[in-house]
Amino acid sequence: MPAARPAHFSVLAACLAFATASAWAQTSQLPVTPDQRRVAEQVASAGVPLSELAADAPDQHTVKAGDTLWDISQLFLKSPWRWPELWGMNRDQIRNPHLIYPGQVLLLVKSDGRARLQLAQGVCGGAAGDAVKLSPRMRIASLDANPITAIPLNLIQPFLTEAVVFDTDKLASAPRIVAAQEGHVMLGQGDLAYARGDFGNAVDFRIFRTSRVLRDPTTGEVLGYEAPYVGTAELTRAAETRKAPGGAQEPVPATMKITLARKEVGVGDRLAPTPPRNFDRYVPHAPEQAVAGQIAGIYGDALNAGQNQIVALNRGKRDNIERGHVLALWRDGSRILDKTQEKPETVKLPDERHGVLFVFEVFERVSYALIISVKEPVRVGDRFTQP
Repeated sequence: MPAARPAHFSVLAACLAFATASAWAQTSQLPVTPDQRRVAEQVASAGVPLSELAADAPDQHTVKAGDTLWDISQLFLKSPWRWPELWGMNRDQIRNPHLIYPGQVLLLVKSDGRARLQLAQGVCGGAAGDAVKLSPRMRIASLDANPITAIPLNLIQPFLTEAVVFDTDKLASAPRIVAAQEGHVMLGQGDLAYARGDFGNAVDFRIFRTSRVLRDPTTGEVLGYEAPYVGTAELTRAAETRKAPGGAQEPVPATMKITLARKEVGVGDRLAPTPPRNFDRYVPHAPEQAVAGQIAGIYGDALNAGQNQIVALNRGKRDNIERGHVLALWRDGSRILDKTQEKPETVKLPDERHGVLFVFEVFERVSYALIISVKEPVRVGDRFTQP
């Protein structure tokens, strides 16, 4: 994890028990999970042991625009994915970790070897610095006062529709581009393409190249079919059948307008309906049980990956991987020849933990994760476990 930005370490403050109707409508579909609530209830009664706090945890902090749940958890706790414990420090004040707004002030109160968060009343009326216990109340938020996110969404948002793994090779039978606009070999944004296939009732489509197989680095098992993303297209005229000059019926391809081109679009590229936008929030949390797996692929054409890049994992829904899971990256220890004794012997050095992954998209047998922090380049075959 790169050096923390002070302005971004302030998000789990809480003068809010309820939000405005519109804000609540946006987030009411994002409930706190039973496990998160259980942890919060366990901690709320007594607070968190001082040993669990970060060494430089501040006594007071004001939430600022741009903060994230990850930031605020890292500010107060040693492990940023243990945010339910931070939330549970004072459950009366922090009732919903998805509804945290800029401008709220947190006080870290330490007593009898434990710590808990309290809200400075000055934010909601009263003397600044006084800590109080609040009952639920309506929070009148301005239209631009958006709740903070779990992690910087700008790092993963482009991949929410671009990074796709199909369980079967669905693209082999998907609608395909059969011709380009007259005079064009490759197509870009605004150009027309002609396509054939079963479009169903969809209008908006993603464009993919021929899918490539993702295999387990150890067993060779086919985990899925990763589809390289090309762009998007809109169906502007449906396919039809017309009478040919000789009297026979002949097919007329559908007309597509290229609305976005990450790469040049060409004949043979495949089309898949654009899924509904996903509004789920991504709340960092550790897996409930032991997890172990390997990096199955580096997104894109790179041979290795670094911080803020995307990797494919050989574990998915069937392995109980969830969005928001935080995982530890491990580098296998090298094998060396110990020459310090009379008879040299090959020994394996200990494996070293060298990074953190954040899972943001989960398929049946594969997951995509963002590399939050890393010390060395990440390669296919590198291991991961629970943090």
